[in-house]
Amino acid sequence: MGRVIAVANQKGGVGKTTTAVNLSAALALTGQRILVVDLDPQGHATSGMGVPRNDAGPSVYDALINDAPLHSIVVPTQILGLDLAPGSIHLAGAEVELVALPARETRLRDALGSVRSRYDAVLIDCPPSLGLLTLNAMVAADEVLIPIQCEYYALEGLTRLVDTVSLIRRELNPALRIGGVLLTMYDPRTNLAEQVAAEIRRHFAGEVFATAIPRSVRLAEAPSFGQPVVTYDPSSRGAEAYLALAKEVAERVGQTAAVS
Repeated sequence: MGRVIAVANQKGGVGKTTTAVNLSAALALTGQRILVVDLDPQGHATSGMGVPRNDAGPSVYDALINDAPLHSIVVPTQILGLDLAPGSIHLAGAEVELVALPARETRLRDALGSVRSRYDAVLIDCPPSLGLLTLNAMVAADEVLIPIQCEYYALEGLTRLVDTVSLIRRELNPALRIGGVLLTMYDPRTNLAEQVAAEIRRHFAGEVFATAIPRSVRLAEAPSFGQPVVTYDPSSRGAEAYLALAKEVAERVGQTAAVS
């Protein structure tokens, strides 16, 4: 049964989609079978993986609201072993529509049940909020990966996110844990980045990945070409960082399995 990782932070612009796309691609390049679930109404993970966003076609919305089997909406990407459950603008209305549905918090978990065994890992790209879509992701997930940008307001609102994870663990998903905190937009040349990184490591002692994702022109360019940076420019600093992160993530899985 593949592990499910929710990439979440209610603050926008921290690198959630960049991480979901590039970490999943890096894992797939090691031979793993990976599924990305684009739960963000903006659909940036969908377009960033080279899949044209078709708001009239089937998407994760149909699995959540219309009970469509998830396997019926999954599409392959250009990378062998990497599949995508596309997002669409209709997910913006799902926040409201879910309120009236039975088992509203567990609909994504139920939808994943039919496909999870086909993959080594499922990565969920969450929207920048703590609404019902993100709640569904965390109820479905084994762990939460939290990207945090190395900028002044980095820790703003994170207490609420951690409190939400704790609440979901108590009430809905006892197995949920913080799988790791990822430093993004890191520029070692600035004192601010070093200070913020030190504060994040202090705040999340033992949970911060050793790999930090640098600011990178190639990372910014890759989505406009519909590719993860690991295929767009494999020798770039951004690609090397996500390949190193994939190795760390795989090692953490082995450590968790050994403990359990």
